[in-house]
Amino acid sequence: MDFIDLLRQFSARTSKLYPQIQTEEATKTSLIMPFFQQILGYDVFNPDEFVPEFTADVGIKKGEKVDYAILIDGTPTILVEAKWCGEPLDKHDSQLFRYYGTTTAKFAILTNGLLYKFYTDLDEPNKMDSKPFFEIDLLNIRELDVPELKRFCRSNFDATEVFDRASELKYSSAIRNYFTQQLREPNDDFVRFMCGQAYEGVKTQAVIDRFRPIVKVTLNNLISEMMNDRISSALKSDADKDDDTEKSIASDQAEASEDENKDTLARGAIVTTEEEMQSFLIIKACLAGSVSLSNISYKDTVNYFSVVYNGQSTKWIVRMRLSGRKKYFSTRSATGEEIRHDITCPDDIYQFRDEIIVAAKLYEQ
Repeated sequence: MDFIDLLRQFSARTSKLYPQIQTEEATKTSLIMPFFQQILGYDVFNPDEFVPEFTADVGIKKGEKVDYAILIDGTPTILVEAKWCGEPLDKHDSQLFRYYGTTTAKFAILTNGLLYKFYTDLDEPNKMDSKPFFEIDLLNIRELDVPELKRFCRSNFDATEVFDRASELKYSSAIRNYFTQQLREPNDDFVRFMCGQAYEGVKTQAVIDRFRPIVKVTLNNLISEMMNDRISSALKSDADKDDDTEKSIASDQAEASEDENKDTLARGAIVTTEEEMQSFLIIKACLAGSVSLSNISYKDTVNYFSVVYNGQSTKWIVRMRLSGRKKYFSTRSATGEEIRHDITCPDDIYQFRDEIIVAAKLYEQ
C-alpha cells in the first residue's frame, strides 16, 4: 500500500476513534503510538528506539520527563510531547521548549493525536523555535503535506536533509499565510502594491480604500478560474481515457437488478447528455484528493444517471435526474440513508461536496 493510502486509512480510523477518547493516556495508546508505529515505522516497543518518559532535566528541576524520545543510532533525535485529543495545543509548546534545550534532540513534535506540530532550531541553535516549521492535521490531510511527513519515516529519516527542508518550509509557510490573509482582507501595503500595477495616480488612502474590494475580488476570481481550468483539463483527459472502459463496465452490470435489465434492453434509446457529463466531471472534481478517482465511473440508464464506485451499479455514489423542470440528485448518508438535493444547474453540485465525499467513502472503508 502506498504511503498516502496508508495515511488516509489511518486518518479514517482516527476520525472514528477520537470522539470516544476521554484521557491523555488513551490518546497515547489509541492514536499517538499507533501513528509512530504504523505510519512512521518506529518500533514503539523497542526502548533502544522509542523511549517513553524520557528524562529531560531542566535547570534545578530534576526528574522532568518528556512523553517520548525517538533515538537514532542511540542518540535522542526527536522529542514527542503528547496531549489529550480534546485539548488545543496552543498553550503547550512552552513545555516542550524547556525540554528541547536540555537534550541532543534536533526535532520536537507536539501532538494531541489529531494535529502534529514539528519544531526545530532554525532561529537560534539549541533553542527550539517558537513556531513549528510543519503541521499536519490527520482529520484534514492536504496532499502537499504527505511528502513532508514521509521524511520523518524511520526508513527515510535523514536529520540533515530534514533540517534543510525545514528552512524552506518555514519561509514558504509564512508566504502562504501572508497571501491567504491578503485574499481574505488585503492590507494597505498589499493594495498599494497591486494598485501600482494598474493605477498611475497618487495612491491616497481614499484610492486604496476604493481599490481594496477590487483587488480582493479580482485575485479570488483569478485563483478560482485557474483551479477550475486545471481540474477541468485533468478530468477531461481522464474521462477521455476511461470512456470506453466505463461504457463496457456499465453494460456488464445489467444483472445487478431487474430494473437495470430493463434499462439495458433500452440501451439504444439512452443518450448521455452534455449536462450529465458535466455533472460527472464536477463530481470527480469534488472527490479529487479524497478517494481514488480511478474507482469512479458513471452509468446512464433510462431512469437516471448515476456515478458509481468500482464500476458496480449497486455501489452508487450519486443518482441524478436532470431532465424535466426540476433537477435533483441523491447521495447516501454515513448510515446509508438516501438524501435528495435540489439543483438548478450542474454548478450547484459543488455546494454538496462534503455529502458526495461521505457517500463515496462508504465504499472505501
